[in-house]
Amino acid sequence: MSSAVSRPAAASSADALAYFRSLLTFETDCWDVNHAVSNQRQDFVLLDVRAEALYTVGHLPAAENLPHHRINQASLAAYPPDTLFVVYCAGPHCNGADKGAIRLAELGRPVKKMIGGVTGWLDEGFELVAK
Repeated sequence: MSSAVSRPAAASSADALAYFRSLLTFETDCWDVNHAVSNQRQDFVLLDVRAEALYTVGHLPAAENLPHHRINQASLAAYPPDTLFVVYCAGPHCNGADKGAIRLAELGRPVKKMIGGVTGWLDEGFELVAK
């Protein structure tokens, strides 16, 4: 008797390896972002893509605010074309980071999403800063 977990069968190890490696080209997590920021290894621009009012109340240290609907060529003009952007929003229940990532990718910019967003950041025990 099989379970809903084992139906369908798991991917081959080679397929699983390719898939999970590929995820890291699209995503990063709160721990890795915190480590980079805390150890002066931040080689990316951290973008809070939520509304300015939410950013003002609390955001990740070193984050800049650029709501996803304002991402365009003009708002990115100050950044070199090869700048890596890491976007985040409120958390897993929010798709603002996905919308921001889409806009950046459409503009030919390197981008990753920080999974978990603000909710994940707080769950890891990290603090927010207010503007």
